[in-house]
Amino acid sequence: MLSVQQVQIDGRRDDLLPPTSLEARRGELLLVSGDGQDQRTALALALSGRMKASNGVLSWDNSTKTKKVRAASALIDSPGVNEPEQHLSVRDLVTEDLSLIPRRYRGALLSKPWLKVNRFEDIAGLWIEQLPADRRLELLTALALADPALDLLVLDSPDRHSANTVDWLPRLEQLAYDAGRPLAVVAVVSALPDIWDGPAAVIGNSVMHTAPAEPAADPLGNAPEDPEDVFETLQRTAK
Repeated sequence: MLSVQQVQIDGRRDDLLPPTSLEARRGELLLVSGDGQDQRTALALALSGRMKASNGVLSWDNSTKTKKVRAASALIDSPGVNEPEQHLSVRDLVTEDLSLIPRRYRGALLSKPWLKVNRFEDIAGLWIEQLPADRRLELLTALALADPALDLLVLDSPDRHSANTVDWLPRLEQLAYDAGRPLAVVAVVSALPDIWDGPAAVIGNSVMHTAPAEPAADPLGNAPEDPEDVFETLQRTAK
């Protein structure tokens, strides 16, 4: 299980990531909403062990070691971080990504047979920029899962490629609830879909807000006086 308790990241002036808490279990899809791309990316980097938090505690399976979190997770399609370059072909991207799989798991992974087995032959000759949003997501998640050691997928703003949730939400649900390989899946999005009734969190949900003080109650049970009425009374008394 991924456990995040008041994780915060300093910025140059304001917090890059305000204090945020959440939990994600295997066999579960968690959607986390946040307004700014910088905050969404910072959270995605922290959750996948790619950025160290300034404060707070993040753990995976009760271990707070960043190395363990990183080894168990994949950061997928993070803008400005590891999103595929638009000039790459699908075939070149697959060749490049498979070469990054740890050697003990890599075996004889080659792009052509991998594309065939995973049913991506129809898009092998396309450029990344030509891919529909749903096929792009299918490809990137399948490439990440070529590493059998991964149990946690963190997706940075998958909704930026399509406003239609059908282009990304069903794929993430499929991955999370796969009985053969249940994954903890966290998607950091700009807004929660209206149809979503599953686990959810909001960036900055651990920020403490101080509520304005309520007027003191009258010991006789009378309603508190309006400040303007009190001011008028004081003026009349002073005359």
